[in-house]
Amino acid sequence: MRTYTPRAGEITRVWFIVDADGQTLGRLATRIASVLRGKHKPTFTPHLDMGDHVIVINADKIVMTGNKAEQKLYHAHSGFPGGLRSVPFATMLERKPAQIVEAAVKGMLPKNKLGRQMGTKLKVYQGADHPHAAQQPVSLPDHV
Repeated sequence: MRTYTPRAGEITRVWFIVDADGQTLGRLATRIASVLRGKHKPTFTPHLDMGDHVIVINADKIVMTGNKAEQKLYHAHSGFPGGLRSVPFATMLERKPAQIVEAAVKGMLPKNKLGRQMGTKLKVYQGADHPHAAQQPVSLPDHV
């Protein structure tokens, strides 16, 4: 019996929408990363981009459990000596909440060209408005 590998033309992509209001960051990010990889499909192939598009709204209303909201830091380095910048979660949540969700999800994707390609299908928005109404997104089911 030969192994089935889907061709590029056979891959169908669906647009999902997720409301992050009151959801835990890590638990939401694992569901989104799984959909971006395509692991919810019966034709999942690890070396192909089988995933769907995901729209995340209300990223500014995401929550963290425990003391992580006070203790978590986001780091960026300029490349120069002494160029490490650390921003607390609370500051990041009020300035760039979409970047919090993107960092959590992209950290769960493969660290190669394929993972970067999957990351482009993630769209995160701070409020409830998004410009993807024409794609007719459906709500992401809980079992994914």
